[in-house]
This record gives sequence, structure tokens and C-alpha cells, in this order.
Amino acid sequence: MITRWLNTFQGETIYQNDRRCIKHIGAHQFGMKFLLRGLYAHNGLLYFHTRMENGTNMPYSVDFITFKVVDKKVAKRTAIQEQVLQPLRAYHQVMQVRGMGSERTVFALEQFSLAEDKQLEVTLYERNGGRTLTFYITAEDLQLAKKIDNLKLKW
Repeated sequence: MITRWLNTFQGETIYQNDRRCIKHIGAHQFGMKFLLRGLYAHNGLLYFHTRMENGTNMPYSVDFITFKVVDKKVAKRTAIQEQVLQPLRAYHQVMQVRGMGSERTVFALEQFSLAEDKQLEVTLYERNGGRTLTFYITAEDLQLAKKIDNLKLKW
């Protein structure tokens, strides 16, 4: 019970902090931006702080977000192996980003590592639409996850 409360509280702390520590990972397409703002590690969990920005007048209805471990390069006639990772928890998960607006979410996943030839694919799907945004996180990026202990808690 206490660990669940702590995990929720850590996600809330990251959300309130709202600092962009990672500036090179994101997707920009269809007038939308799907960005990774920060990557944190604490108590065997990885926290992904994401931001969705809608630069159009049409609202973006979020269907779901997937986290998959995929191969970096796929050769012709090679079987593709994917491993889907389920978030344990999401803080402030949004279902819609209004026109000309933005929203942030913090996802918690069990801590994992990636082989050199693998990467994490994070995909945002639109409900009843075709605006799908994907960004990739490499093993080097995961290793640079900040320890959450040095975050200042806001009361």
C-alpha cells in the first residue's frame, strides 16, 4: 500500500516539476508534437514524462499509447520481434488535447535495459484518426535516466 502511494506521489512530483531535461527525443507531425520531457529512475521503476502539443484547431482524441521494445534495424526477410511493455501507472493521463493546447502525462514502467540492437518505441494513437506519432528511445538514453532522489518535493 505504501509503495503504491509513493509511486503515485513520485509521478505527481515529476508532473509538478515540469522541467524539460531531454530535448532531442520527440515526434513532430500533422501539426502535433509528442515529446519526451524527462526520464527518471526510482525504486526499480522508470518514469517517462511526456508532453503532447496540438498546433491545429482540431482536437486530438487520444486512443492509447504503446511502449514496445523493437529492433533498431530490420533486414529483409527477417522475423520481427516486439515486446510490448505495459505501464504500471499513469499520472494525469489525458484522453483529449484541445486545439492549440497541450497536455502532459507521467508514465511509470518497471525498470528494464535494452540490448545494443534494440530501442524503445513509444507511439501515440488517435481515436478514429490517422495522426499517429512515434518516437524512439535508445539504450544510451535509458542509461542517462536521472535518479529521482534529488527532486525537490513541492507541498
